[in-house]
Amino acid sequence: MENLNSDQIRYEEAVKKVKKLKGFYTHAIVYLVINIMFVILNVQNLEPGESYFQFKNFITAFFWGIGLLAHAMGTFIPYFILGKDWEERKIKQLMEQERKANKWE
Repeated sequence: MENLNSDQIRYEEAVKKVKKLKGFYTHAIVYLVINIMFVILNVQNLEPGESYFQFKNFITAFFWGIGLLAHAMGTFIPYFILGKDWEERKIKQLMEQERKANKWE
């Protein structure tokens, strides 16, 4: 019975991770498509002899890129820093602490 519960928990965690990955990949694709469209529009609107490399042409990509970077960090960093089994270990630790705390009541 415990194995079934454990398998269900692992499955639900995997589903959550896949949803986070899918959300990030969708965000990255939309970022690329929209910013490519901005590049095309900005190039078409340049005056003769005007350089494309002006800050105004990169404002959206820059600030949205910061948001995309934050999304990437939220998606990928916890696994690199904390390890892939961190959540499971932390849950067991907290359950054990709760069990010990209730033992004395």
